[in-house]
Amino acid sequence: MNPAVIAVAITGSVPRKKDNPAVPILPSEQIESTHQAYEAGATLAHIHVRNDDETPSSDPERFAQVQEGIKKHCPDMIVQFSTGGRGRDPSARGSALYLKPDMASLSTGSVNFPTIVYENSAALVETLATSMKTNGIRPEIEIFDLSHLHGARRLIDAGLIDARPHVQFVMGVKNAMPADEHVLDILLGELRRLIPKATWTAAGIGRHQAEVMGWALARGADAVRTGLEDNIRIDKTRLAASNAELVTLACEAVARHGRRVATATEARSLLAMAG
Repeated sequence: MNPAVIAVAITGSVPRKKDNPAVPILPSEQIESTHQAYEAGATLAHIHVRNDDETPSSDPERFAQVQEGIKKHCPDMIVQFSTGGRGRDPSARGSALYLKPDMASLSTGSVNFPTIVYENSAALVETLATSMKTNGIRPEIEIFDLSHLHGARRLIDAGLIDARPHVQFVMGVKNAMPADEHVLDILLGELRRLIPKATWTAAGIGRHQAEVMGWALARGADAVRTGLEDNIRIDKTRLAASNAELVTLACEAVARHGRRVATATEARSLLAMAG
């Protein structure tokens, strides 16, 4: 059975404790939540940090605390920092990359979000990609629109990323790319044409999480993504108790599709990282 990496996006920039008390905010909460998710089967942790008032933060010290805790309690788990922009000064979005996490997210173009324009100018994208290359960090390319695949191809042609990036299609954000199975097929076809050596995954936001995960697994995705950043509920009637509960559901989805959950060592190999 082909292994599938389970990525857990533990916090994000948007959900607050008033939305779901399980959302981890403080570094200590993030470390504990990630450890529980790791024990449940996750081998990649996507990290945002927050200020004590729950607003988005770019504080390198907080990233360092979370990274240190994950490395201590979750052997070989892949640590992926977010360089995402919601609520963060663009000039600070790469400020923690000197800490050399295993991976970092990299959006390659701008897109409409529910209440803002998520701006990723060509100059900012190149600056972040250059910093990742300098620090030996593997990028996860965040695709919110078809044109963003072409942006990733331009980075490859410029020598800023290699020919085997990890690509994530983000589906179901209001005003951006819909959670539509046909759209995923279009994106996947374009990915295979433009960047044939890429590994890939797809993330469904909110109620689309399980559905998009199923589409990705049915198409042989290298990874799936879950976590409270994207979805705070199990169903209409119940909030998720933890990131670990969402990871458990992802493990069950992997098994239903005749796959098995990748170990941490397998995850590093699949995503072209050293052990």
